Amino acid sequence: MKITMLGTGHATVTKCYNTCFIIENNNQYLLVDGGGGNTLLRQLEKADIDWRTIHQIFITHKHLDHIVGVIWMIRMIAQGINQGKYQDELYIYGHDEVINLLDIMADNLLQKKEYAQIGKRIHLVQVTDSETRQIIGTSVTFFDIHSTKAKQFGFCMDIGNHERLTCCGDEPYNDYEYSYVEGSKWLLHEAFCLSSEAELFKPYEKHHSTVKDACEIAASMNIPNLVLYHTEDKNIDHRRQLYTAEGQTVYQGNILVPDDLDTITL
Repeated sequence: MKITMLGTGHATVTKCYNTCFIIENNNQYLLVDGGGGNTLLRQLEKADIDWRTIHQIFITHKHLDHIVGVIWMIRMIAQGINQGKYQDELYIYGHDEVINLLDIMADNLLQKKEYAQIGKRIHLVQVTDSETRQIIGTSVTFFDIHSTKAKQFGFCMDIGNHERLTCCGDEPYNDYEYSYVEGSKWLLHEAFCLSSEAELFKPYEKHHSTVKDACEIAASMNIPNLVLYHTEDKNIDHRRQLYTAEGQTVYQGNILVPDDLDTITL
């Protein structure tokens, strides 16, 4: 099982793409979020992932930098279905607000013959807090992160050998997520900026965390592997070095600060 980071930046980055990624298991793909536009298609192409092989998508929440790219996927796949170039079906998972908004956007932005595939071979699937589904050959449990900004779900995935990967979405961990995060082998957590640059980027005003914050959480819960994403891009050339150095002051586990298109083997 592996993760390909299609994007690693926050909403308004220009030097990298918005945070979204692919989880691959035995040649099956789960796309998590879509970023803010059709750059998603370019990132998939660069990652050598054919969009026609994607049949499962999960959208964490309705913010522009997470949901808009999925509209482009629906368009491409609906066209592919109509042209006989896309096999099988597409399932898009999200909580009620995401699914309702996605349906409205597709209805208003796509051609009628494209939107007609919604409910036929493109399925908008509403999931609820603590619900478990079988996706890409493994168990995925969705959970409400209790965001104070927009309703958002994270997920916990069985990665084999009684081990788990947990994604907290793009907001800081809170105690509602304890049962999912505790004991995870991998934690995917946002890190808006360095703690040393909090005055510059003001992460707390946006309800985000710093590198140090994320690493302290991982340390307190004995997480062996921590992936940091959804970052600023002003330090993009030295981001990995700077973030790793700050994180290692409070956390002794494995810190990964991926660039766009990096692949992580779980």
